[in-house]
Amino acid sequence: MPKQATHQTKSNPEKNPRRDPTASGQRDASVNRIAAHSYFLLEKFEAGITLTGTEVKSIRAGKANLKDSYGLVKDGELWLLNAHISPYEHGSYSNHEAVRTRKLLMHKGEIQKLLGKTQQKGLTLIPLRLYFKNGRVKVEIALAKGKQLWDKRETERRRTADKEAREAIARSHKGR
Repeated sequence: MPKQATHQTKSNPEKNPRRDPTASGQRDASVNRIAAHSYFLLEKFEAGITLTGTEVKSIRAGKANLKDSYGLVKDGELWLLNAHISPYEHGSYSNHEAVRTRKLLMHKGEIQKLLGKTQQKGLTLIPLRLYFKNGRVKVEIALAKGKQLWDKRETERRRTADKEAREAIARSHKGR
């Protein structure tokens, strides 16, 4: 009996279950780019944040802004002020306010440590980025000290000098 030809099809490549890079934690949902320019970042912390459902959906869509926001320790609790999360475009009457005070979640010991440090002159809490970790929204906050104008200029000069040095090294390696 002749052997039957078997029909082979190309195997379908497996679909990536994490289609959205923001929701899967591969990409930050929001970044405070001005923070490193305006502040010396001394110490970084990770905190959870209490949000409503429409706020989470807006963050997944990339509609969050941390530019003018800051952290505050009040009555033994940590709060995030002035963080702008746009209302969810498909939300109903129960949509959230864009700018509201949101509670940050950290252990009591960490909050007490931050309270002691923020009471020092010139130190404040600045949120650096919003991101997803295991399906939950997290905030990276930093203990920061404000830069003066000359500090900003010095940082810019140093950055420019480093960039020129890297380019010179790359040119010398390329000529070989």
